[in-house]
Amino acid sequence: MNAPRLPWTTLAPAQYKSMYGVNQALAKSSLGSNLIELVQTRVSQINGCAFCLDMHARELRKGGETWHRLNVLSAWQETNLFTAKEKAALAWAETLTRLPDGYSEREIEYQALREHFSDEEIVELTWSVAVINAWNRMAISMHQPVDTNPID
Repeated sequence: MNAPRLPWTTLAPAQYKSMYGVNQALAKSSLGSNLIELVQTRVSQINGCAFCLDMHARELRKGGETWHRLNVLSAWQETNLFTAKEKAALAWAETLTRLPDGYSEREIEYQALREHFSDEEIVELTWSVAVINAWNRMAISMHQPVDTNPID
């Protein structure tokens, strides 16, 4: 891994605090922290952000998530380990993260959300995906180092 590039959180503190504020608001969401962490872990897998992937996996483990589900998260569609609600959220997260791949034109993921989430929750879930994509881009571009302490 390369050395960190710039102390980005202190060079642009207003922007950092604003993004962090979105996370704090999402923490109060009725979506629940485990669903948000699960979605943000999956997005971090897609984007290849080691720092965020590690951080969110740690949070999931603290929240009681099993290694079994974490180990197959990247292939969630192939298992029966996730609820229909979680699958709808994960599909939406992948659609929004892979916009250049033409996923933005697909309506099926949005309609699946309507079965499990209120309008407010859909917007909050969308914010959750948007903010983790931004965090991933900052952490990757600035070479944010991964925590080297083992996870339980």
